[in-house]
Amino acid sequence: MSGVIVTNPPKAELKDVDALAGFGVATVGEALGRTGLLSPEIRPIQQGVRVAGTAVTVLSWPGDNLMIHAAVEQCGEGDILVVTTTSPSTDGMFGELFATALQRRGVRGVITNAGIRDTQELRDMGFAAWARAVSSQGTVKATGGSVNVPIAIDGQVIRPGDVILADDDGVVVVPRERARATAQASEAREAKEARSRAAFLDGELGLDRYGLRETLKRLRVEYKTYDTYAGESS
Repeated sequence: MSGVIVTNPPKAELKDVDALAGFGVATVGEALGRTGLLSPEIRPIQQGVRVAGTAVTVLSWPGDNLMIHAAVEQCGEGDILVVTTTSPSTDGMFGELFATALQRRGVRGVITNAGIRDTQELRDMGFAAWARAVSSQGTVKATGGSVNVPIAIDGQVIRPGDVILADDDGVVVVPRERARATAQASEAREAKEARSRAAFLDGELGLDRYGLRETLKRLRVEYKTYDTYAGESS
């Protein structure tokens, strides 16, 4: 497998990345029209952490982390490393030593479609990570791959410089050219949800606020007393 290392790809502006960091993955996914979400099988190794950054992408051979070493050089302040393999792999391709090098360069976290290890050490050092698997199985450094090329994870295309947002709910990808508009849409959605939250605290029901009684009626969902229902069921 030959490959390429692309240097200096275009990136979303950091101010837009940081604006998106103010919203949860669920909110941003909705603002994107329910697109951009990675599989729920990619889970955080920590809780209560949200990060946003620009993607540095890695395409590796399964069981081989050579290209992660190559990618470290391409990483900088505000980036998130995103790693996938040419075929499914759960080997522990990423651990504490990689995190140490990346944290030194200002990288905010890692997303991998493969395995990760040294999870306690990563939590202790505050390096955020999301992975499909946790595995102590090591890897080799023997096969070429690519850095900063478009990759696909769970049907989502991730380009270098796209925004990655990750939290306890999962991971979402925001195309770099849509970062600002998505942040604005997310802000509008949060404002709408704040109004709904206030209404619910005041006792209003979602059935009424969202006009769902008419939906139930259209779907011929009926209200019946228990006695009537029990009598019909006997």
